[in-house]
Amino acid sequence: MRSRQFFEKLARKATVFSGSTMAFTGSLAVILIWLASGSYFHYSDTWQLVINTGTTIITFLMVFLIQRMQNKDSKAIHLKLNELVAALNGPSNRLIDAEELTEDELDILATYYRTLAQMAKKEKTLSVSHSIEEAVKLHKSQHKQKVNG
Repeated sequence: MRSRQFFEKLARKATVFSGSTMAFTGSLAVILIWLASGSYFHYSDTWQLVINTGTTIITFLMVFLIQRMQNKDSKAIHLKLNELVAALNGPSNRLIDAEELTEDELDILATYYRTLAQMAKKEKTLSVSHSIEEAVKLHKSQHKQKVNG
């Protein structure tokens, strides 16, 4: 458990540093030094191999580091959104843990919200309905009023 906390702190610091101006400047300096040293080493295969190996190792490690931090940030965002959905009266609690749904289930939900958005565009206020069922009922009653009125 202690090594996990250590790695988490190390990952956070490395991620913050890798996005800094200092990291970019350092990387640029390494590249410029490597380029300048090319004539000294006669642009040999070894000279090229040094930069290729170094950048490959750094890229390989950064992929995992960035993915780890992205997973953690994504989980935190989902938890915050779940808290908001659970705390409000209008939204459906069925959306809590929506990230656990299959692609097909997410497509069904996307279609549901596209339909709801299309119906909401026809309304005059933003807070008219919370579900397709309510929107359909309201739309029908308004349509009847226009026809009868």
